[in-house]
Amino acid sequence: MTAFKLDDFLPYQLAVLARAVSAGFSRHYRERYGITVAEWRVVAHLSQEDAVSVREITVRVGLDKPKVSRAASRLEAAGYVTKVTNELDRRLVALSLTDKGRDMVETLTPLADAYDAELRKVLGGDDSLFRERVAKLTAYARDRAPGGSERDVDTD
Repeated sequence: MTAFKLDDFLPYQLAVLARAVSAGFSRHYRERYGITVAEWRVVAHLSQEDAVSVREITVRVGLDKPKVSRAASRLEAAGYVTKVTNELDRRLVALSLTDKGRDMVETLTPLADAYDAELRKVLGGDDSLFRERVAKLTAYARDRAPGGSERDVDTD
């Protein structure tokens, strides 16, 4: 045995926390819409902007390009997103939410807000210091991660 204590290792604690917190909300979109974490991340990101490239989503949501592409294809097949291929460069694809996708986000938004409020309540009162420290840790980790960002942590 070694002196290393996994349960005291901050990266491990954060990973366990992220998965547990994510699971609390993922049940809503999994049960109602049958979508995965990756698909939710794509939909949630698209709810913030009109049309977004797969490349941009890859960077913003912390998933590799094949995973985003598969998620986008499944979402398109289900009628939640549309894909538009760039006529000048067929490798570039922009994604947008359909009306059905926007309806999904509208349904899930109050549930997400309620879950967020529940978590804030657990933190007790003002959570600004906690969020500030999480942002600081995130920036630190992204600056040091291979490729400049975290990839494929199955959360949300």
